[in-house]
Amino acid sequence: MKYWGKLGGLLGIIYCLVGFAFIFLGWNGAASYDRVSAQIPYVVSGGIAGLALVVLGTGLIIVQSHRADRGALEATMLDLRDVLDRLAAGRTEEVLTAAGRASGSGDVLAGPSGYHRAGCRLIEGQSGLIPMSVDAAQQRGLDPCRICTP
Repeated sequence: MKYWGKLGGLLGIIYCLVGFAFIFLGWNGAASYDRVSAQIPYVVSGGIAGLALVVLGTGLIIVQSHRADRGALEATMLDLRDVLDRLAAGRTEEVLTAAGRASGSGDVLAGPSGYHRAGCRLIEGQSGLIPMSVDAAQQRGLDPCRICTP
């Protein structure tokens, strides 16, 4: 199933490459003649057909990209729904434990752009920090604090 999910993007790339090859062959054929009436068949057959394949391939790539983005968004929404259901059921500690579950690296507090140790002076008095493991913070693309070096 994983292969079929990426087939649209792969076909799009192939269509674009074949389209560019047609455009090149049309240009090469038209360049070998001096008269415009002799060049027209090459421009029509190679240029227009190549352009159509490039447009079709680009469309396939865009559709595949939208499908992948939609799948990632749906997974994120399901995770969010699960957390909200736990919070609504009064299981706040379970949510915080799941969010801050360490994978052997130790717990940190994540902010909007970086993560800190619990006692870091830069986060004193700040709200909205999320407890998580160092690995989870790095996977989210957060930078470590330069002061507390978690």
